[in-house]
Amino acid sequence: TRRKMAAVLRKFLRSSFFLFSAFITINALYFHVSETESKCFIEEVPEETLIVGKYKIQLFDPNANQWLESSPGIGIHVQIKDPQKKVILSRHYAAEGRFTVTSHMPGEHTICIGTNTTRWYGGNRLRVHLQLNVGEHAVDYARVADKEKLTELQLRIKQLLNQVDQISKEQAYQRVREERFRSTSESTNARVLWWSLGQTLILLIIGVWQMRHLKNFFEAKKIV
Repeated sequence: TRRKMAAVLRKFLRSSFFLFSAFITINALYFHVSETESKCFIEEVPEETLIVGKYKIQLFDPNANQWLESSPGIGIHVQIKDPQKKVILSRHYAAEGRFTVTSHMPGEHTICIGTNTTRWYGGNRLRVHLQLNVGEHAVDYARVADKEKLTELQLRIKQLLNQVDQISKEQAYQRVREERFRSTSESTNARVLWWSLGQTLILLIIGVWQMRHLKNFFEAKKIV
């Protein structure tokens, strides 16, 4: 019976894992940068969420007309700002590696990647391969399983719990966004209402002034 229950539990966890994996979003891309240039990306992140960026830099060789796989001595500068434009990470990195940071407030985080100096590559272009993993997707479960000596079943359970926790954070962030949108809508509606009342008041004042002006005009004509 225990084996049957374990098999059913594994099947349930496997199906739940695939179901939650449908919500996984991993941003992988590459872009080119030149001297003193930086590229910025905006990532919407819930509160207390891990952001992991894996990157690799390639140098273009105009003589061979190809991108070099390894570029010793070349590095980049990574700067990350929270929704209040406060710098939460600013550091220089080597040609290949990863950077990590944890968000302390929900909202749009700005990730900027650029070169440190203009002397590294003599004006040639750089290609930066970047992969951003957010939240539960940023966890290296192979390393976790090896470090904590977890079985396959325990690892599945841990993944499922982390995914549920990430979904809860996403829902909380969506509620924050809804509250902000509602507040903005109410403020906009109030401004539109006051603007309409102001326009109506101005039209009434102009109408009264025109009527008095015309009345005075006709009275002056009769006197003349």
